[in-house]
Amino acid sequence: MSSDRSQSIRNIGLLSAVQALGGSNSSIVMSVAALAAVNLAPDPSAATLPVTAMIVGLALTTSSATMIIYRLGRTRGLMLGASIGIPASILATIAIILGNFYLFAAGLFFVGMSGAFMQQVRFAAADSVEPDLKSQAISWVMFGGVAAGFFGPQLSALTRTWIEGAEYAASFLVIAILSLTSVLVLSATRLAPTVAPGTITDKGRPLSELLRQPEIVLPMLGAALSYALMTLIMVAAPLAMVHLCGHSPTEAAGAIQWHVVAMFAPSFVTGAIIKRIGASLVTAIGLLLIIACAVIALNGITVTHFTAALVLLGLGWNFGFIGSTAMLATSYRPQEAGRVQAVNEQIVFGSSAIASLSSGVLLQLVGWEAINILAIPVATLTILLLGFGAMRQARA
Repeated sequence: MSSDRSQSIRNIGLLSAVQALGGSNSSIVMSVAALAAVNLAPDPSAATLPVTAMIVGLALTTSSATMIIYRLGRTRGLMLGASIGIPASILATIAIILGNFYLFAAGLFFVGMSGAFMQQVRFAAADSVEPDLKSQAISWVMFGGVAAGFFGPQLSALTRTWIEGAEYAASFLVIAILSLTSVLVLSATRLAPTVAPGTITDKGRPLSELLRQPEIVLPMLGAALSYALMTLIMVAAPLAMVHLCGHSPTEAAGAIQWHVVAMFAPSFVTGAIIKRIGASLVTAIGLLLIIACAVIALNGITVTHFTAALVLLGLGWNFGFIGSTAMLATSYRPQEAGRVQAVNEQIVFGSSAIASLSSGVLLQLVGWEAINILAIPVATLTILLLGFGAMRQARA
């Protein structure tokens, strides 16, 4: 095995570990943030606001995170991003102890800023291997999220009462430990060098031209709507289970655990499937699975119905998001990567932020069933657009 290939495999392994650690941070927030906030919020409909604050922090930071990584280099840029999670989680912990809802939201906003850097891990893997290994590198790194599916919810449940009189405070303190571990793991990586914007003569196509290319716009749309639909349903699910349907917080954490596992477990094979049937078809299959999730959710409110729906939602996100990312990763030139990736992240996580903000409000106003009904036409329209793009590409 050549030294370059050996280094690539080593980097993919380390980045998978970083994905597991960063994913655990997100799954802790998704599992218990709304449940912690409902006791602090001035109104129950605002319980999802801290989760939304995290997603907004992520969305607003994506472009800056991409540019910082391209300026500092991938390893140092990602280390900087991971380190932001340490003070952010401490702030969220203090907020719960003090019973301050808005301080808690602020802490999660900074957790989201840290997460914006971690979202670049998949691109760091894709850009550090040969072109024919891009989809597999993305899949293997995303597979690290399987550990996050087990660790995040379990750690949040295990530490829920460790700080007396401040339920869930210790759950958020765990994020500081995971973030510090990410910094240490990243220090051992040796990633491909970045090309800082403005340092080369050929800067590639202007952004206005890039955003007129269907092969760039359609993957962005597929990723954005896969992520937004997943967020819309996932953020509402724990609140619907506990406060509308009478299930326990432990049962809600268990359902989210299997959801997060389903989000990342298929990554072991998603890259191979993409190579066999194509990224566009894989993305469409992901959106079909999200439709199936909605259908299951509309047919019952038992723990089994919630868990099955959330598992299908996770599978759908995996196929939709990784398929879209693989499509996008082959649509631009190396010198265009920073700009395209920055815009993609802004669109994806901006859409996710809107979905998260809408989730709690819709749950209070129209209920759990209406949220799932809404997902069906949105996913269907996206499938049709992907089909149009695939036919256009085939004719070309």
